[in-house]
Amino acid sequence: MSGHATAVVAVGSLPELTPARALGSWQLDVPALILIAVLGGLYGWGVLRVRRAGGTWPPGRTLAFTLLGLGGLAVATMSSLAVYDHVLFWPAAVQNVLLDLITPLGLALGDPLRLAIEALPGKGGGRVQKVMSGRVVRLLTFPLVSTALVLGTELTVYFTPYFATALRVGWLHELMYLHLLAAGCLFVVPVLTREEALPKWCSHPVRAALVFLDGIIDAVPGLVVMTHGTLIAGAWYLHHAPSWSPDVQHDQQIGGGAMLSIAELVALPFLLAILVQWARAERLQAAALDRRLDRDLTPVAAPVSAPGRAEAASDGAEAVRVRPWWETEQNEVASRIRRQHGED
Repeated sequence: MSGHATAVVAVGSLPELTPARALGSWQLDVPALILIAVLGGLYGWGVLRVRRAGGTWPPGRTLAFTLLGLGGLAVATMSSLAVYDHVLFWPAAVQNVLLDLITPLGLALGDPLRLAIEALPGKGGGRVQKVMSGRVVRLLTFPLVSTALVLGTELTVYFTPYFATALRVGWLHELMYLHLLAAGCLFVVPVLTREEALPKWCSHPVRAALVFLDGIIDAVPGLVVMTHGTLIAGAWYLHHAPSWSPDVQHDQQIGGGAMLSIAELVALPFLLAILVQWARAERLQAAALDRRLDRDLTPVAAPVSAPGRAEAASDGAEAVRVRPWWETEQNEVASRIRRQHGED
């Protein structure tokens, strides 16, 4: 039996939510379990493909995808949050913020896009890149658009009949789970992947600024829920609230505060992940530049000397000097280095 059906049947008989029950209460959610199994199976297959081909895949990415991503999805849909989300608002609020913030962050840290491109045989990787560069995906993952989609999804869930209806209709509740997860992934996955999934102007400093802005925007739903005077799905929770539960208005305030706290806590590791990527990219670029400086020095003949100086050369040999590549090439990087040397 699905968790939602169980909750509706036993809504009046749930025992008080204690710390022990918060850790030990679990229920089966078949659609969520299928999604976890499919995502985990595909990711594991990709890692095996890469390793069998002689490549490597960082264990940290696998752990992030499995523990934070798939683990967060399991906690949101099958833990005590799902057991009690039909009688208390705050578990439902925590559940939803797990789905659109924490789970996408874990999945993105696993970099499934890069793994798919490396693991798929033949032209499969190219097809993934083609899909990611398509107009629809580019539009949905454009930073400001994806941020608006996350914010719009959360506000729609809580301030339209969406959430109240989902409490009554099991399939819509499952669809809401998927909706929240997809909206979060549209922003987080393109920002953290090693693939070029964002416009060229989205450099690492820009991504850090976008993540900082997103952290501020993610706080909005929690603030609104916490301070909103009208009860969210009030008719449902007033009717189904157990005797041991807090006042329904206080319950909603607890939920909004939890949403706000989790959103701000997630912003820090998200920003740190961007900064780590930025530092790694700078090191790789500096190492590549050093190798080129060592390799691409261009020997050129010295300019023709003045008659007096030429006669002063005792051996009569033509003077030769070595000029670095940035003095002879005409491109943006060389021009930038020449300007720096000129300023010095």
